[in-house]
Amino acid sequence: MTVNRIVSEGKTRVVVTVDSEYTFPLYKGELARYRIREGEELSEEAFAEIMRTLLPKRAKLRCMYLLKSRSYTRKQLMEKLRAGKYPEEVIEEALSYVESYGYVNDAAYARSYVEDQIGKKGLRRIEEELLRKGVDREMIEEAVSQVQERDGGQDETALIAALLEKRHFRPAEADLSEKRRMQAFLFRRGFSAEGIRRAMSGGCYDD
Repeated sequence: MTVNRIVSEGKTRVVVTVDSEYTFPLYKGELARYRIREGEELSEEAFAEIMRTLLPKRAKLRCMYLLKSRSYTRKQLMEKLRAGKYPEEVIEEALSYVESYGYVNDAAYARSYVEDQIGKKGLRRIEEELLRKGVDREMIEEAVSQVQERDGGQDETALIAALLEKRHFRPAEADLSEKRRMQAFLFRRGFSAEGIRRAMSGGCYDD
């Protein structure tokens, strides 16, 4: 196996490319340990140890470190490891490890996120954000259903009214341009057109 490139990343890390196919991160001290030099051969034994032992252990520890401070979805952790230049097979092993212990659970993440955000944003916005975080749509729908069944459905009109009050917005006193700006703001927050209409109705809304 030929070491094609060694690229420095910061003071302590490098990214090594072998056989123009395998790319992985190492610490600079490990170059000497595994006798890795650009343009020279890397032994099959050293390569196997790096890919099967060193990197999987490091990727798992990276996941555990990240999860100490906050929850992550599977996709978010995957993106973190990809940013660290870990090989896909190493990433998959690390993710399977943390999932096996319940440290990563997209369904639980979705429920927690909905619980936290349902009093602040429209359901559409919450769903869009969870989709971007990599949560499956069916999991999102189930989380929304569970939270609303337990705590009661979101009172969209009341939530919008509270936001209007917080922003000191009085529909009856606003001109058409101000109303349109507020409508656009509320729509970006994920509220439905019907919910916005109801909250700003009673002679305060222009069709």
